[in-house]
Amino acid sequence: MSPFPPMTLVRQVFPRHPPLDTHAVLAREWEPLRERIRPGSRIAIAVGSRGITGLAEIVGETVRWLRAAGAAPFIIPAMGSHGGATPAGQTEVLATYGITAEALGVPVLASLDARRIGTSEHGVPVFCSEAALAADGIVIVNRVKPHTDFFSDTLGSGLLKMCVVGLGKRAGAAAMHGAAMRIGYENAIRGIAKVIEREAPLLAGVAIVEDQHHATRLLRVVPRGRFAEEETALLAEARRLLPLLPFEEIDLLVVDRLGKNISGAGLDPNVIGRAVHGYTTELGRLGRRAPFIRRIVVRDLTPETEGNAIGLGLADVTTTRVVRALDARKTYLNALTSLTPSSAKIPIHFDTDREAIARALESLALEDTAGTARVVRIRNTLELGRLEVSAALLPEVRAQATSLEAEGAAVPWEFDPTGNLPADIAAEAPPP
Repeated sequence: MSPFPPMTLVRQVFPRHPPLDTHAVLAREWEPLRERIRPGSRIAIAVGSRGITGLAEIVGETVRWLRAAGAAPFIIPAMGSHGGATPAGQTEVLATYGITAEALGVPVLASLDARRIGTSEHGVPVFCSEAALAADGIVIVNRVKPHTDFFSDTLGSGLLKMCVVGLGKRAGAAAMHGAAMRIGYENAIRGIAKVIEREAPLLAGVAIVEDQHHATRLLRVVPRGRFAEEETALLAEARRLLPLLPFEEIDLLVVDRLGKNISGAGLDPNVIGRAVHGYTTELGRLGRRAPFIRRIVVRDLTPETEGNAIGLGLADVTTTRVVRALDARKTYLNALTSLTPSSAKIPIHFDTDREAIARALESLALEDTAGTARVVRIRNTLELGRLEVSAALLPEVRAQATSLEAEGAAVPWEFDPTGNLPADIAAEAPPP
């Protein structure tokens, strides 16, 4: 008998919001800062490595507004150790999002040189990009969302983190993570950010909040001196809009792809309920928080991650093609910089999707996995609008009828002649 439970495609019913007019919103948000722009001033726009919807458009509109205000903007990567911690690697990451010198008509200065500019109140050395320090102003562009490495109601992954880890380059990222192990992430980030705000020519931040459809919901231009205050309010909205898995317990989660563009942790811990510093493989829940996922299989990497497989260590099983696609230098450098070696461990791996999933099901110690295993398959941990679920979860789907809708009947797993699934789960259709 086949161990694979038939799967039903299910849609999470998230509210739809009208699309934002990026040009109009940013023009309105930037206007109060016009008087702070001196003609001819060089403005560094710091852009990170996340897969943010419409990032090229947001950065492009920021470039156009600054130019219209008389400034001379340029782009700098703000990525810590991502992109292999090389100028070429970080330039390539930006290019995958359509952010290039040719497309935007401004220079991209990708140097990783950083200078120590002070010491935080906790004794942590503070670094900042040389290119940014040489500018007359710095604009931070980043999405605000719950952080992957720690929980806080007031601080997440946003403008302050980008100042510390992004502007700090590899040296700043390493200093922050080292301090976080001693004094906690929030203390480390806030303390370092205070020094950067005092010593670096910060102008403003462009804060982005996305909704459950991975569409831009809010855009705010936050002036220097208000990052901490504004980010707290934006984080609350981002947390409310964060798409999550709709089940408390899952026996097996199959993830089509992980990637640095999906989450800084590759697989978002806010979604999978596993921490970047390790997790248990015990099958008993033992009171652990939801979602409790007993086994995770990762099938592949995103093209945008360019071999950075950080987060693979959060999975239990993967495929040989993932291991072959893994860029050890990028992955290990990222994991060592963030002091999360567990997140770069290579799980048990098999040559095909069929065997990887079958072996993971086998490890659940269930007599009838086809009939009783609670299985969910997702595209990645960012796009959760569509998922496949096994029959054992359909009663919960029906119980959440206002937020979950089955799309068609249950179908068997369809592996191609090589033993692999022929395609990822289709992406959710964009809003009309």
